[in-house]
Amino acid sequence: MHPVTRNLVLVLGDQLDASASCWQDFDPAQDAVWMAEVDEESTHVMSSKQRICVFLSAMRHFAQSLQDKQWPVIYSTLDASDNSGTLAGELDKAIQRYRPQQLVMTAPGDWRVLQSLRGVALQHGLGLDLRDDSHFFSTVRDFSQHSAGRKQIRLEYFYRELRQKHQVLMDGKKPVGGEWNFDADNRGSFGKNGPGVIPAPTRFEPDVITREVMQLVNRRFADHPGSLETFGWPVNRTQALQVLADFIQHRLPYFGQYQDAMWEGEVWLYHSHVSCALNLKLLNPREVVAAAENAFHTGHAPIESVEGFVRQVLGWREYVRGIYWTQMPEYLERNSMQAAAKLPGFFWTGDTDMACLRDAIGQTLKHGYAHHIQRLMVTGLYALLYGVHPKEVHEWYLAVYVDAVEWVELPNTLGMSQYADGGLMASKPYVASGKYIDRMSNHCKGCRFNPALSTGETACPFTTLYWDYLDKHADTLAKNPRMLMQLKNLNRLSDADRDAIRQQAQNHRLSV
Repeated sequence: MHPVTRNLVLVLGDQLDASASCWQDFDPAQDAVWMAEVDEESTHVMSSKQRICVFLSAMRHFAQSLQDKQWPVIYSTLDASDNSGTLAGELDKAIQRYRPQQLVMTAPGDWRVLQSLRGVALQHGLGLDLRDDSHFFSTVRDFSQHSAGRKQIRLEYFYRELRQKHQVLMDGKKPVGGEWNFDADNRGSFGKNGPGVIPAPTRFEPDVITREVMQLVNRRFADHPGSLETFGWPVNRTQALQVLADFIQHRLPYFGQYQDAMWEGEVWLYHSHVSCALNLKLLNPREVVAAAENAFHTGHAPIESVEGFVRQVLGWREYVRGIYWTQMPEYLERNSMQAAAKLPGFFWTGDTDMACLRDAIGQTLKHGYAHHIQRLMVTGLYALLYGVHPKEVHEWYLAVYVDAVEWVELPNTLGMSQYADGGLMASKPYVASGKYIDRMSNHCKGCRFNPALSTGETACPFTTLYWDYLDKHADTLAKNPRMLMQLKNLNRLSDADRDAIRQQAQNHRLSV
C-alpha cells in the first residue's frame, strides 16, 4: 500500500460496478479501495443463507477482479479475528491505519448505511465525496422534480417521461405499438394443462470462492433461514451477462403473457431472474433495456412482453428508488391502516396448510427467490389481510430475497404490497380473495381450503380475511373511488354473514 492515500474509495456489497461514478478519477498509485464484510449487514434483519451467500460471493469476486488489475484493495473478511462486525467499525480502523485525505463513494442504496458512513467521516473530520449513482437512468433530483406538487406519485407518468427522455420503445413522439402500457395483455394463466415445458434457468456451479463462502455462511449463520443446497446465482459480471442473454433468448417472448401466472412447484417460469444481478450492479439497466428492445425490433419477442419487462426496469425500478430517497427516513414508520399483528411463524418455515403460501414460502427459503405476483398477491396479500405490522413484513422481505436491497424492497413492500403509505404509491390496496389465486394458479386444486367459501371448515383463509379486511376498514376505504365496487359487494352480505366472517377470521388468527 502506498505511503500516502489520497482517496479511500468505499465500495459496498451492492455496488459491484466497474463503471461506477466512484472510479472516475481513480489512480491506483495514490488511491485505495475499501470493502468490508460485516455481521451487521446479515443480522440487522435475519438474512437468509442464500442472500448472505450471494452478497459475500459477489463481493469477493469483485474484489478479486480489482486485485487482478493491481489495484490496492483493503478488504475485511467476515471471519477475520479483528473484524468489528459493523461497517462503521471497519471503516474507522481503515481510516486510522491508512490516513486518507478524503473518502469517495457512489451514493449507497440504503439510508441506514449512508448515515453510518457519514458519521464515521464526520468523526474523523474527513470529506465524503458522495457521487450520483450513474447506474440508473434518472437521478433522485429528477424524481423529486417530477413529483413536486403531486399528492399521488404514479408510476405511469414518470415511466412515460423516462421513455420519451431516453427514446425507449418510441416511434418519434409516440410509443411503439400505439400504447404506453400493454398490462391488459399480460394477465394470462396457464389453464388446466399447465405451463408445459419451461426453459431451464441459467444456474451456476459454485466455484472455489463461492464454496468457501458457503462453508462460512453455513458455519457462522447456521440458525438463519433457508439453505444453500440449491445455490446457483450469478456472482460475477460474466455470469450476469449469461443470465440476461438466456432470458432474452428463451423466456422473454412468453414473459408478458404469463408474468402474473403461478403453478405449483414451478419456481422460475418465464421470469428474467436478473433482478439480483441488477441490484448488485453486475448488470446495467441500460444494457438490459437495450437487449429487450432489440428483441422486439428483430421480431424475436412481441411488444406486450418487451414493454412489460421494460416497464419493470426503466419504470418501476427507477420509480421506487425515487420514492425511497424522497420519503426516507419517516417512510419506514408509515402504517396508514394501523396494522399491528405479528408476522406468523410459518413465514420462516413454510409449514402451513395453505397451498399457495406453502409453495411461495418454500421456494423462497430454498432459492431466495419468488416472482412478483407470489410476493404481491400471495405472501404480501396474506400479510395485508391478516393485518401484520408493515415493518415486520418489510423486514421479512428484506431478509429472505437475494435481490432485496432496502431502496427497492421497502417501497415495494410498504407502499405497493401493504398500502402502509396511505396511497402515495398505489391507487388502492391490492386486496383480493382466494378466487384471484385460483384464477392465476393451480394451487387451490390441491389445497384443503375452498377459495369460494368465507366461512366453515374448508373456508379459504384468504377469502375470509378479504371480507374481514373490507369490513374492518370500510369507512377508510369508502373514501377511495377504486374500492367502491368491492365495498358494494361487501354491503350485499347480511349482518349474520358479516358476524360469521368476523368470527371465522378471529378463529383463523388464533390458530396460526
